[in-house]
Order: sequence, then C-alpha cells, then structure tokens
Amino acid sequence: MAPMSAQWPPYVRVAPWLLIVGGLVWNSLDPTDYWGDPLLAAAAVLSGALLTLRDTVAVGVANVAGILVLSLRDGSVGTQDGYLELVNTAFAALLGIGVNRVVARHGRRLARVRSVAEAAQRAVLPEPPGRVAGLEVAACYRAAQDEALIGGDAYALQATPYGVRVLIADVRGKGLHAVGAVSVLLGAFREDAHREPDLPALADALERTLARESVTLGEELRLEGFITALLVEFPPGEAVARTLDCGHPGPYLLGHGGPTVSRWDAADPGLPLGMGVLGVARPEVETRTFPPGCTLLLVTDGVTEARDAAGEFYDPVHGLAPLGPFTGPREALDALVADVARWTGGPRDDDMALLAVTRRGAGTGAGTGTGTGAVPGPTQRPTRRPV
Repeated sequence: MAPMSAQWPPYVRVAPWLLIVGGLVWNSLDPTDYWGDPLLAAAAVLSGALLTLRDTVAVGVANVAGILVLSLRDGSVGTQDGYLELVNTAFAALLGIGVNRVVARHGRRLARVRSVAEAAQRAVLPEPPGRVAGLEVAACYRAAQDEALIGGDAYALQATPYGVRVLIADVRGKGLHAVGAVSVLLGAFREDAHREPDLPALADALERTLARESVTLGEELRLEGFITALLVEFPPGEAVARTLDCGHPGPYLLGHGGPTVSRWDAADPGLPLGMGVLGVARPEVETRTFPPGCTLLLVTDGVTEARDAAGEFYDPVHGLAPLGPFTGPREALDALVADVARWTGGPRDDDMALLAVTRRGAGTGAGTGTGTGAVPGPTQRPTRRPV
C-alpha cells in the first residue's frame, strides 16, 4: 500500500512542488554555486515519504528536467560540473523513490496487522443486533489510535427471560491482558445474564468469574486490576430501564421530539468489578422511566474524559443537546463521535465504546409527559445486598 496523498491536507501535496520552484529559482539566480540544490533534494525525499509513487516519480522527473534546462541555459552541459549536477539530482530522485517503496512496504505490513486486529476485535466485541424486543440498538468502538483497534472497553447486549440486558465496561489497563479481561467479562455476561434473576445477582456472578479467571489475566490485573461497569435491564412490557452502576459513568437519556439530554447519575455508583474482596455492599438498583421514542446512550470514559486544547472535559449533555433531536440510535452515535472529534481536535488519550438503545412502539413521544426526555427520579430501590 503506497502512501496516499489524499490522507494529508492539500498543502502537503503542494509542498514538494513549492520546494522545486524555490530551488530552481535560487539556482537560476546563482548559477555558479547552485545553492538551491538542497531544496530539490528535500522535495524528492518529502514526496517519497508522504505522497504516492506516481507523485514521487513526477517530482523526481521535474527535478532532473529543471536542472537540465538550467544546465543548457548556463552552457554547463557536457562539462564535469554539469554531469555531477545531473547525477546528484538523479540520485536525489532515486532516493525519494526508495523512501516511497520502504514506506509503502511498511504500510502493507500495517494494513495486515490492522486486518488481524479488526478480525480479533469483531470476534471479541461483535456488533449487537439492530433490533431486539422493541428496542433499536447501535454500537461503535473507536480506538484512541488507528493502529490499536483493540483495547479494554467493551459492550454487550443479551435478550433474556428477564428482559433485554446491556453491559458497558472499561477494563483498567491496556494491551493483551486487558483484552483477555474483556473476553472473560463478555463471556460471563452472555452466560449469566440468562440465569441470574436481578442485576445485583448478575454483578455478583461476574465478580466471581473474574476472581476465578484472574490467574490467567496477568499479574497487573490480578493484583491491581478492576473493571468499571454499568448494567442496564429493559424489562418486557414496561417503559422503564433498571440500572446498576459499578463505578462507571452514568448513561444519558436523549429525549424524543426535542434536544433534551440528561445524565442518569447513580445515587451510589458503587465499586468497580474486581474489588469484591473489600466486602462493600452493592449499590441499589435504580428504576427510571424510559418512554418510547427516547434513546439511552451508554459510554465509557473515553467520551467523558476527552479534552479540548484548553484541557476542558467533554460534556455530552451540552455537546449533544444542540445537535438533536435524533431519529434513532445510529444517528445519535454518529453525532456524538463527530462532536468528540471536533472537541479534541486531534488524537484522544483513551478508547471510546458507545452503545445506544432507542425504545420503539406505538405512542412514541406521547403519554404521561415523559416524552420530553426529563429524567424522573428512581421509582424502585431494592434493599442493598452484600457482595
């Protein structure tokens, strides 16, 4: 895969030609010493590193042709100095082509690594179904760097006898150990979500699985690791959502028919998974109204901790409100990803996992005055249970 000039701003493609013009003009003004030659060499190497092979060859040909025209004008063709000037220029052109081929080979290797990483990511973190039990679902994962498609952020959705259950989580740390923890967590969630009768029991089951498998997850995760997680349950036949927060950022409710965005902060976020040895009781499950037409947006801290140039954190409440209303979960996710990119203006420090759920059905946006996206207080608070 050759370097593609389309990947760079337009001025990058123009830069080698500006260097050629500058070098030839300088040489024409000083035909004795040809002080513009370094600019010509820089043009050849720059095009080789950043542009396509065709552009690199064109720059090299332009360099040689320009020097040949100046040599003819100055009468140095056929002399030792004239030959030396042409040889040096041709060598710089060949050097640029060589640099282009090295970069292209590296690009092909990187493309192969990316394809393997993408396949692994899809295996560990498959795309959830688009529609399930009256819910419309969309998800996306954005790595902090293009070369690192796999990280410690995760999401999963499972239809169960107790309703649709959703998990979003963020594993402390990076690398293969974090990916291993994600694999264990998602496998446990898919199995235990069908068996456990409520969210605290499900969190306890995930905790036990992580403790049992910790020996395979690496020393760092075994001794210091933890996983922030948010569990959400959409019970059948009820326009509500139950949440259990294990140290994770709260979800956001996007109202139907208006630009209202509200964050569902937990009264007690609780401790992350993997810290059950401390013996702290689980937080209470909180039940809130989730009416038809509204979208519940779950994110990891790659969103909430994204910073702008001034170091200010991104706030989805203020960022998304002017962009709504949204017709569905995919539109909401696309708008959020684009707005975070605009906010940071460059590479982020952390990966982002996002999952959006929209409740569909008759009466969308109507009934009981909750279609505006206002966040009612919790209507159910079961007794706290120990870990």
